[in-house]
Amino acid sequence: MENTLSKSLSTSGIRFIRVLWCDNANVIRGKAIHMGALSHHLEHGVGISAAQQALPVMYDAPVPGSGLGPVGEIRLVPDWSTLNLLPYAPTQARVMGDMVKDGLPWSICPRNFLKRTILEAASEGLEVMAAFENEFYLLQPSPDGSGVEPADTTVFASTLAMDLHQVVIDEIAEALVSQGMPVEQYYPESGPGQQEISIGYTQALSAADRQIAFRETVHAVALRHGLKASFLPKIFADKAGSGCHIHMSLWQGGQNLVPDRTGVEGLSQVARAFIAGILAHLPALMAIATPSSNSYRRIRPHFWSGAFRCWGIDNREAAVRVPSDPASPSPNNFEIKTVDASANPYLALGAVIAAGLDGVRRRLKPGEPVDLDPGNLSQEERSGRGIDLLPTNLGDAIAHLRNDEVLKSALGPELAQAYLAVRSAEWEAMKDLELEEEVKLLLERY
Repeated sequence: MENTLSKSLSTSGIRFIRVLWCDNANVIRGKAIHMGALSHHLEHGVGISAAQQALPVMYDAPVPGSGLGPVGEIRLVPDWSTLNLLPYAPTQARVMGDMVKDGLPWSICPRNFLKRTILEAASEGLEVMAAFENEFYLLQPSPDGSGVEPADTTVFASTLAMDLHQVVIDEIAEALVSQGMPVEQYYPESGPGQQEISIGYTQALSAADRQIAFRETVHAVALRHGLKASFLPKIFADKAGSGCHIHMSLWQGGQNLVPDRTGVEGLSQVARAFIAGILAHLPALMAIATPSSNSYRRIRPHFWSGAFRCWGIDNREAAVRVPSDPASPSPNNFEIKTVDASANPYLALGAVIAAGLDGVRRRLKPGEPVDLDPGNLSQEERSGRGIDLLPTNLGDAIAHLRNDEVLKSALGPELAQAYLAVRSAEWEAMKDLELEEEVKLLLERY
């Protein structure tokens, strides 16, 4: 493998190979191996401190209570099946890394957590397919140089916005496709300068890997055009927020198990139970899927962000939306809306799978689908229909996660401890910040 890989990369003019990991604060990090040293690092990767998984988004120092400190070395081992040349950095390549300790997968590795939940799904005869659907802003320097502003002033699906950003969007799309991410749709979103590009679904682990590569690609291509991209959930108080919805389907033996013509709303029993599991654990799940203090500025009633714990067919106010499919008599997938790109994709997708599997194993029922905006109902009406408002701040979501034994068991004690310590430290540091202060800190992290 070494000679073939080295020859192939050298022929492509590659000088460095970035080995990436995503920490518990969802900061994408990497160490780069020079081609001249590839043989030394090919099998065992590069070393990183165990304390990397205890770093919050605010600074590079481990938080207290994480169980991690200055002692401990982890090997970041390349998964060479994820190798891609970087079209926006022609002399470099990227590979996803797995965290290994003493020759075994490390219990605190987010990517390993997703692998574990995929195996749990397989034990139930299920293969999870998924895609992350990103919204992001393109920003430009403000005239006075004090900050950034939207790169245009257009409205939803404006063809003017398509013309204004045709070059950068085309380059992003080409870069995604060249890395094996099929682009399905693009349109300018509701916010000025806001964009949405959707890519095709794939196996769960590859979907999370793609999410890392997607963010990296959009950031890098935007920079090449003098723009700044940000996936931060809420940048402007009076403009649309950015979500990162997860679309999922359940498969077995090459067959999609979601549709069932004879099932309620065209959904199979296993799909309904999986959705019920997500809803049952959603208040705790939000500490992983919407894990920034900034996330909760976006998740508000009447903002199509999934602020209520309910599901519905084509209901964009429901936390779980089941899209109808004009090409099929039954739905083929479901969408979790209460997710944004401040979430580590391995942890978010793994936690969603763990929650869904709990629903399958306990044969939970999701209740009746909601066919209206639950924000227009009174509290009494919502209670009567089993609809409740989801946590309105990160602190509440963290409290729910601390009390959710199913999700904590899925994470494992060490990962749960480190993750909760990181997000709790972030909540304490940022819970009283004004939006402007929060954005200044987080804009370039996500």
